[in-house]
Amino acid sequence: MSEAAPSPRPTSSAPPSKREIRITEGAVQYAKKRLAQRGTPDAAVRLGVRGGGCSGFNYVIEFSDDPPRAKDQVHEFDGVRFYVDPKSLIYLAGSTLDYENTLMFQGFRFKNPQEASRCGCGHSFTVK
Repeated sequence: MSEAAPSPRPTSSAPPSKREIRITEGAVQYAKKRLAQRGTPDAAVRLGVRGGGCSGFNYVIEFSDDPPRAKDQVHEFDGVRFYVDPKSLIYLAGSTLDYENTLMFQGFRFKNPQEASRCGCGHSFTVK
């Protein structure tokens, strides 16, 4: 388990440190729901960044049935595991993963202080 949050029930009230990712209670509950719908409640959620898109980088949020890789950071809250690889952590450090449900969007949303801009479609971003 990592030092992703000071308490077992994460909230978005305190900013994350520069070497970690904060995961809100809403994101944990949404992940738990999606894993149950998938029929794999013991799987994990892999968080990452890949090059590409119209702005340079894309956020990656995907299910992982595999154990964490040797250098992955593992965050676990309420029985849900989140994996982050070290290269992605460079771009995600200080971020908060939240769940958003609005008229225009439903799903996970990164709040990343390293994000300089986002493309018009909202799927890719540039860093500062």
